Amino acid sequence: MTRALLLRHVAEVPSALQSLAERLAAVARAETLPRWRTGLEADNKDSEGSWDPVTEADRGSERAMRTLLEAEEPSHGVDGEEFPSRPAQGRFRWSLDPIDGTRAFVCGFPTWTTLIALLDDDRPVLGIIDAPALDELYLGTPGGSALIQAAHRVPLQSSGCLTLPQARVSTTDPFLFDAAGQEAFGQVRAAARTIRYGFDAYAYARLAAGSIDLVIESGLKTYDYHALIPVVRGAGGTFGDWYGGEDYRDGKVIAAASRKLYDAAVEIMSAA
Repeated sequence: MTRALLLRHVAEVPSALQSLAERLAAVARAETLPRWRTGLEADNKDSEGSWDPVTEADRGSERAMRTLLEAEEPSHGVDGEEFPSRPAQGRFRWSLDPIDGTRAFVCGFPTWTTLIALLDDDRPVLGIIDAPALDELYLGTPGGSALIQAAHRVPLQSSGCLTLPQARVSTTDPFLFDAAGQEAFGQVRAAARTIRYGFDAYAYARLAAGSIDLVIESGLKTYDYHALIPVVRGAGGTFGDWYGGEDYRDGKVIAAASRKLYDAAVEIMSAA
C-alpha cells in the first residue's frame, strides 16, 4: 500500500477512535502509576523456569482498558498480553500491552511503557507508546506522529540518519538473540556510533523523536510491535523485519530513522 493510500485509509478512521486511544492510555496510567516503585511482587508467567514477570499493575491496566472498550466499542476485537482475545465483529481490533518493560517497572526504572494499537483489517493504523512515569505519550498514524505531554502536542520527526557509523543503536538485551543473531548484531555494534540497552518500547519512541537512529529486536509478540509501527512510520522512519519485508511472525524487527539505514541493517541481520 502506498503512503498516499495509507493516508486516505487512516482518514477513514473516526477521530473519536483517536480520542478513545488516548483515554485508554489514561485509564491504564491510573492503574500503573500508583503501583510503580511500591515494592510490589511479581509473579512468573513462565512455567519452565525462565523469568517472565507479571504484576497486578499489568493485569489491572489491561483490565481497565478492556472495560472501557467493552463499554464504548463492544464490537471491536481486543488482543492483549494478559487475558484471552475477544474476536472482532467488524474491521477494528485493538492490540494492548499494559506494561512493556515489566522488568524495568519492578526495578523502579521510569522507561516502561503501555502500548496501544488500533488495527483496521489487521493493519496497524494508530499506535500509542505511553511512558507514564515520564509523562510522555507518543501517538502515531500514517499521517504523522506527535509527542503529547502536559496537553502540548509536538510533531515528531526521525533523525534521518543514513549510515551505521553515525547511528545511535538500541536493543533491549543482546542476549535475547540466538547465536546467529548475536553474531550479526555484533557487526552492527562494531560499526555503530553508540549503543544503548534496556529500553524496550521506549527506544522506538525515542527513534520517532530523533534521539535514537536504529532499534533491532527479536522474539517480539504482536502486542509488542503493533503500536510501534504507526509511531515510527508516522515520524518518517522505516519499520520492517530482518529480511527487508513485513513478516513479523518470528518477532524479528528493525526500526530505522531512514530507509537507507534500515537497508544497511538488513544487509547484516538477514544473514542470521
